[in-house]
Amino acid sequence: MPQSESPTSTEDYPELSVGRLMEPPVAVFLPTLTAGEATEIVRDLANQSVRFTYGHVVDGTGILVGVITMRDLLLQSKSAPLEDFMLRNPFSLRPETSVMDAMKSTVNKHFPTYPVCDASRQLLGVVRGSDLFEKQAFEISAQAGSMVGVDKEEHIATPWLRSFKFRHPWLLVNLATAALAASVVGSFQDSIDKIIVLAVFLPLIAGQSGNTGCQSLAVALRGMTLGEMKSGHVWSFAWKETVLGAMNGFVVGVLAGVGMYIFAGQQNAAEPPLVLAIIVCTAMTVACTCSSIAGVLVPVILRRCGADPAVASAIFLTTLNDVISMGCFLGLATFWLL
Repeated sequence: MPQSESPTSTEDYPELSVGRLMEPPVAVFLPTLTAGEATEIVRDLANQSVRFTYGHVVDGTGILVGVITMRDLLLQSKSAPLEDFMLRNPFSLRPETSVMDAMKSTVNKHFPTYPVCDASRQLLGVVRGSDLFEKQAFEISAQAGSMVGVDKEEHIATPWLRSFKFRHPWLLVNLATAALAASVVGSFQDSIDKIIVLAVFLPLIAGQSGNTGCQSLAVALRGMTLGEMKSGHVWSFAWKETVLGAMNGFVVGVLAGVGMYIFAGQQNAAEPPLVLAIIVCTAMTVACTCSSIAGVLVPVILRRCGADPAVASAIFLTTLNDVISMGCFLGLATFWLL
């Protein structure tokens, strides 16, 4: 019974690759072995509490030529050679394949285990389907924390000092980017002093456009995770989000404009309430549109720069949103009213 071994340890394979999850093959048989002989080997393995699901059939050089199921093995005559009833040319994975690509290629198969072979089809090991999906599920669950600078290796039981080291650098980045947004507001301080009602609606526009951008960001990250964000799809997706951002921004902007019209009238503002309402509606539409575009481009740019698309995306998106939304709102008010 030949046993094929990987020329390298699992640690030598790339992170998040099939090779890292690979286990040694245990139920490996020659094609000339009979069903009765294979059954005895299977019984011995079971007595040793060795976990396996399929039997893998290899030739004399360790090349995978077939797979047998335990059901087929038990139903065959004891004298039948394995090559007579084995499943030929079985599906297999490569050890250097990423977990994401392996998950996509196996999503419609639902096999308990998959053989892992090199380029010449030599059997190196097996990988469990549950391990593939558990690993990918962990990566997906880590994205929410990565977006705000929480390291994916941090857990509830992580010591507080280590958690502090994980999180604090990104908070410093956020402080610097927030200072940029604050400087935009500061540059329009005279406008705010003269038109007090503007200050009331600044958080409304920034918050609403920020939520719009986060929606686009969430869909973009999901698309990257599922392999939907291919190079040819980025711009079509960006255009779709642009249209959605403009539509959502306009509808919400009309409602916010009505609110501004009523509020300015109640406050007896010196500026025409209708003009203030139009400024709010226009700024909301522009801000939501730009925020939606940023929600797509931020993770795309991070990925093309070789960085994790989820790392601190929310921090950069928030900065862009605050600068654009507040700058647009205050800039329009300054241009039209002052």
